[in-house]
Amino acid sequence: MRLSLIWTDMKTLILNIDRDNDFGRKAKISSPIIGREENIKAAEKLALSDPEDSDVNSIFAAVSTYDRLKDSKEDIEIATICGDISVGVKSDQIIARQLEDVIEKTGVSEVILVTDGAEDEYILPIVESRIKIGSIIRVTVKQSKTVEDTYYKILKILDDEKVKRQFLLPIALVLIVWSIFALLNMASGGFGAIILTLGLYLFIHAMHWENRFTAMWEDIKSGFMTGRVTIYTYSIAAVVIIASLLYSYNISTNTVTPSIWHFVILFIKNIIWGMVGAGLIAASGRVIDIKVRDKKTPWNYWILPFSLFSFGFIATAIFDSLYDMLYNFSMYSVFLRVSFIVNVFLGIFIAVVGAITYHYIKELFFVEIEEEIAVEK
Repeated sequence: MRLSLIWTDMKTLILNIDRDNDFGRKAKISSPIIGREENIKAAEKLALSDPEDSDVNSIFAAVSTYDRLKDSKEDIEIATICGDISVGVKSDQIIARQLEDVIEKTGVSEVILVTDGAEDEYILPIVESRIKIGSIIRVTVKQSKTVEDTYYKILKILDDEKVKRQFLLPIALVLIVWSIFALLNMASGGFGAIILTLGLYLFIHAMHWENRFTAMWEDIKSGFMTGRVTIYTYSIAAVVIIASLLYSYNISTNTVTPSIWHFVILFIKNIIWGMVGAGLIAASGRVIDIKVRDKKTPWNYWILPFSLFSFGFIATAIFDSLYDMLYNFSMYSVFLRVSFIVNVFLGIFIAVVGAITYHYIKELFFVEIEEEIAVEK
C-alpha cells in the first residue's frame, strides 16, 4: 500500500468517501460514520463481507493517518461518508448532504481527503465547494492500480455519446438480429441478416443520414401523439411496397427465365405500379396534414401525382421493351409496338399536363400569398 500525504497544523477532518456506498450495501452500515472506533468497526465489517473491496484499504489508511496526527496532539476528527449505488447525480447529492452534516457536527475548518484516486475528478469539486482541502491521500493497491485506472478510463470512454453511436449501436444491432433469428430457429440465415444490417448501418453512416432517420423517428412519435394522418398513410405505403416486392418475387420465381437478367428486369417491371401507388398514398397523407395543421393548401404537391403516373407509364414501357429484347426481339420491332408507343405517349402527356397546370397554379398561389401579406400590412 502506498500513501502520499501533505498536511498543515489546523483543525482538520480525515475524510474518507465511499461514492458507491459499499459500506451500506455490503456491510449494512449507515453513514456518515464519525469517530475512530466507528470507522474501524465499519472497516472490519466490510472486510469480512468483501475482503477485496478497495474501500477497506481507504478506511484503514484514514484511521492510520488519524492515529499519526493524533499522536502529535493535533485537533483532529475522522469520518466516512457514503453515496449511492447509482453513481452519478444521486450519489453526489447524498455525499454533499452528508459532508455538510459532518462539517456542522465536528466544526472542522479543513479536510484531509482520503481517496482511492479513481474518481478524484468527480469527488474533489463537491468537497472543495464546501470546505478547504489541506491534503489528499491517494490509496492504491499497487497490483491493481493499472487495472483500476484502465477500468475507469474504459467506463468514461463508453459513456461518450459519440462512442455509443459509432461502436455500441452496431454491436447492439448485431446482437438483436442474431437473437431474433436464433429464436426463430433460422440460424443459417442469421449471418446474412447480420451482414445486411451492418451494411445498411455503414451505408447510412457514410452518407451522413443519421440526422434524417432521427428526425423521421421523432416525426413518427409525434404523429402517434398528435393523431396525424401521415403516420397511417406512411404505414399503408410501406405495406404496399412490401406486398409489391413479395408479389413481384413470387411472379418472377414462378416464371421460367433463361438468365438472371430476365429475372431482374421482370422483378423491377412488376413492382413499378406498387411504388407509384405507395407514393400517392404517402403524399396524400402529407397533404391532408398540411391542410389541417397549417390551414393552407400545399400547392407544391400538385405536380407529384402527375410525376408518379408519368414515371409509371414510361418505366413500364422501358422495362417491357428490355424484357422483350432479351428474347432476341429486334430493337425496331420492340420500339414500334403499340403498347410501347401508348405508354410513352401517356407518360409524356401526363408530365406535360402536370407541368403546365403547376405553372399556372404556382403563379396564382404566389399572387394569393402576396395579397395576404399586403392585407396584413
